[in-house]
Amino acid sequence: MLFAAGLGTRLRPLTDHMPKALVPVGGRPLLDITSSKLREAGTTEMVINVHHFANQIVDYVSTHEMGMDVRISDESEQLLDTGGGLKKALSMFSSDDHSPILIHNVDILSNADLAAFYESNQDVDVALMVSSRQTQRYLLFDDSMRMVGWTNIATGEIRSPFGSIDVSKCHKYAFSGIHVVNPSIAKLMEEWPEKFPIMDFYIKNCAQMTIRGVHNSNLRLLDVGKQDTLTAAEEFLQTI
Repeated sequence: MLFAAGLGTRLRPLTDHMPKALVPVGGRPLLDITSSKLREAGTTEMVINVHHFANQIVDYVSTHEMGMDVRISDESEQLLDTGGGLKKALSMFSSDDHSPILIHNVDILSNADLAAFYESNQDVDVALMVSSRQTQRYLLFDDSMRMVGWTNIATGEIRSPFGSIDVSKCHKYAFSGIHVVNPSIAKLMEEWPEKFPIMDFYIKNCAQMTIRGVHNSNLRLLDVGKQDTLTAAEEFLQTI
């Protein structure tokens, strides 16, 4: 699944007239760059959620050879956030195929081996690709790399279903925007509203589900989220 419904507010004024997914980097839309990487990793079926300038993405998909079966999860009437977007889209995957689903943000560029990440994480409910980048918000993992909570180091806020946890004894990593989920999580999502962030769902349910953090010290990743990252993104693409 490709998350492409966001408003892309940090990329304005470019996103005042196009969706973030079609913002060009090195002459290619982010949608083309990311979907090509997914196709090269073996993807044969992809769901793209759309909201902001949704028709432009639909038109792009219909007029370009994507090399895979592409379906559109239309959130034009209401942006459902990442959790609600996944909840809505789950029913669009092949009903006779219970394979895990690889999820990728459209604006993330990386040197990640997506095929290896997918194949090696078939045994858990959720696998999160994480990195050591500096941020204020970190996911917390125990020594086995099972997710146990979340913290904001700037405010001291800690969220965990495990009760009181010692953050100093946890491994702190940043989420990369790339994850693998087992479709069986749909059962836990039933009680959630139509719109919600996926990370809230993971934090609340990490005691009930096995959520694994996957860290690779060789991972290089760039979030194309702001205007000033576009030039860096072009240079980054030349090195991966």
